Amino acid sequence: MSLTATAAPVVQTYSKHDPYAALRVPSYLLFIAGRISFMVGWQMQMAAVGWQVYERLGSKLALAYVGLVSIIPMLCLVLPAGHLADRHDRRVNILCGQAIFFCASISLGIISLRQADPRLIYVCLFFLGVTRAITMPSIGALISSVIPREALGNAMTWSSTFLELTQIIGPAVAGLLIAASGGATVVYFTAAGCAVLCVIFFSLLRIRKRERPVQAATLHDLIGGVRFLFRTKLLLTAASLDLFAVFLGGATALLPVVAKDILHVGPAGFGWLRAAPSIGAITMAIVTAHRTPWRRAGRVLFLSFIGFGGAIIVFGLSRNFWLSIGMLILTGVFDNLNVVIRQTLLQLVTPDQMRGRVGSINMLFIGCSNELGGFESGLMAQWIGAVPAIVTGGIGTLLVVCTVMKISPALRRLGPLHEVKPAPL
Repeated sequence: MSLTATAAPVVQTYSKHDPYAALRVPSYLLFIAGRISFMVGWQMQMAAVGWQVYERLGSKLALAYVGLVSIIPMLCLVLPAGHLADRHDRRVNILCGQAIFFCASISLGIISLRQADPRLIYVCLFFLGVTRAITMPSIGALISSVIPREALGNAMTWSSTFLELTQIIGPAVAGLLIAASGGATVVYFTAAGCAVLCVIFFSLLRIRKRERPVQAATLHDLIGGVRFLFRTKLLLTAASLDLFAVFLGGATALLPVVAKDILHVGPAGFGWLRAAPSIGAITMAIVTAHRTPWRRAGRVLFLSFIGFGGAIIVFGLSRNFWLSIGMLILTGVFDNLNVVIRQTLLQLVTPDQMRGRVGSINMLFIGCSNELGGFESGLMAQWIGAVPAIVTGGIGTLLVVCTVMKISPALRRLGPLHEVKPAPL
């Protein structure tokens, strides 16, 4: 039998919407500070790695391998990481992941400082992928332990805002540091410092106690998140929509090529191109936080993907720096809409004892859409050129959205998210 989310009345009155409800919870502020520290470091790393790989190897295919190497640990660890998040202390998992991140960052700094074989960068990228595979399911599942359920939608909106802010700060700072120092070494050591900050904030965090299973783990337990996701059609359809739409429309991996070979801007211009989607996303997140919940969340979700695909097509055709920036800002606006809706839906539909495992599967969907999308973009750019690769990717996104819209009327008719209740196990 298909287990789908159904509407149920809630006690909270939304006529008096508090746009700052989540920010009034002290534990949520510590949680956000730790998450920002990690993500600023991550974004700095990825921007610096993309620039350095293309600069030292001069190959579009080398950029494609950046995404491929990053996704391999996620593919291998998706089930164990989700299992750890549900059966063990989520904070401990996060701290262990940050220790790996710190070591990988220092190693990247040494490789850059000594001008060692650039292929060693891929080894460090693999361990950075291990960090994300371990850390992200626990972070995603932990939020429900620091925020009341009635403020969860508001918390996801502000989380999106702050995470998008990291995508402005990280690439922009990385671009400025590369331009100022003439290399990526300083960026890598700074990212290591971000890992230290993340450890401090999560160590100070106090969370509500939760019941953890006492029985021995089984294979049935390990794949519980997969079974739950495939039974809950609403979550599966939303995750699949993101997977295929963003996989085809991922132009971020080609930004070094666009900046250097098409728009002819330097490291600072590249940094702002990387940051532009986040400018749009933050703007949209602030607007969303200050308005009442969407009454037709499903329709907004599909329209956001359509807008995303259209902006990608125009970006691919652009030869003007400011038009390109504008289109990337729009991709951020539309991406934020679908991220907030999908992540809020995931938190509300999934029971707490399943959040780690379901979150790890969702992370795999997101990672596949981003990292494998980067690999696909780099591969297509190598074969047919950067501009055709970006434009055809945007067209592919629109085709995917139209197909899913037709075959998933339940998602299309999804109403207010605050009326969604957890699906049964």
